[in-house]
Amino acid sequence: MKVLQLCSKPPYPPVDGGTLAMNSITQGLLAAGCEVRVLAMCSEKHPVLEDRIPDDYRRATRFEAVFVDLRLHPLDAGVAMLCGDSYHVRRFESKAFAARLAQVLQEETFDIVHVESIFLAPYVPVIRRHSNAPVILRTHNVENQIWRRMAMSERNCCKRWYIKHLALTLRAYEREHVNDFDGVVSITDNDADYFRSEGCRKPIVTIPFAITPARVDGVAEQPGTLFHLGSMDWLPNQEGVRWFLDRVWPLIHSQMPSLTLHLAGRRMSDQLLNLKLEGVHIVGEVPDAATFIASKQINVVPLLSGSGIRVKIIEAMSQGKAVVTTTVGAQGIGAVDGRHLLIADTPERFATQIRRCVDDPAFRQAVGANARQFIADNYGIEPLTRQLLAFYDKRLNLE
Repeated sequence: MKVLQLCSKPPYPPVDGGTLAMNSITQGLLAAGCEVRVLAMCSEKHPVLEDRIPDDYRRATRFEAVFVDLRLHPLDAGVAMLCGDSYHVRRFESKAFAARLAQVLQEETFDIVHVESIFLAPYVPVIRRHSNAPVILRTHNVENQIWRRMAMSERNCCKRWYIKHLALTLRAYEREHVNDFDGVVSITDNDADYFRSEGCRKPIVTIPFAITPARVDGVAEQPGTLFHLGSMDWLPNQEGVRWFLDRVWPLIHSQMPSLTLHLAGRRMSDQLLNLKLEGVHIVGEVPDAATFIASKQINVVPLLSGSGIRVKIIEAMSQGKAVVTTTVGAQGIGAVDGRHLLIADTPERFATQIRRCVDDPAFRQAVGANARQFIADNYGIEPLTRQLLAFYDKRLNLE
């Protein structure tokens, strides 16, 4: 089977949750014997990291990227607002990307066009003009829900109004254009149910993020260490870390002053980089996420908003780490609180759960072992790829 995979940012190297999820699709399809071609957008925020893309990946995927200016432009945002359009989606509209997509589709025939993110829906008409292949949407989140929750937590009334406007226009776009596709691959059952409730008439299947657990040898776990790993240009991560530092860390530090917190991730703000808080270490971007995870003890993921599935939680669980997160953070994973991870939605509860892991090493290790087995049983790349291929086959047989 020949698959054209369209990505809203370079999927390799897999440096964040979104790229990990996209790359797991690529690797699963390649391992199953499919021919995959990857055409991606790149931008100032998400450039192509040439020196980190191996030759075998380039050969296997014929990877290429087209630069798209995704910077925020106040004039364009104002026009979108006056027109009632989704500015989120408008930013991804590019004549250069549309032209290259048309050329690729004219150069060869594909069985499936796999589209990563609703933000690439404007290119469905281009695909239809040049290909008869079924077009499948992979949803990583319900994007408008992230922004709706962000609006609810925003204190500035002007910002809250504008973020709410962005959420409403994005919701309207998602509702209208999800039916442009021939099928939808949702990352969680909750997201699939949402799209159905919003009027999606196309077939929907839930296929979560797949992972091959990393093997890290010779890395000692540092005792008394908490860690958070996530892209800090993602607003829910910014919001959650801010809440944790303001509301949770003072409780933890006063009760367990020997604990240290290590914050890692791409694009740390200057405010975080310059943070001087006792016991808190700002690591920034790490060269190897798996090694960083292996070297720390307890993963804290204080998400207050978001949708989809938290890939970084799955990554930590796959390495046998005890994870303390919120109800939002655990959403869609299917893990059981107290067995596979720990859930806390208040500062006090968060501190209590962390203290439990610190005071009872056997409990922490049991949670980590349960987490590792849970991920192995439910997020293996081979069975999930088989589900995806079966979904593809059904769409092809309907053509």
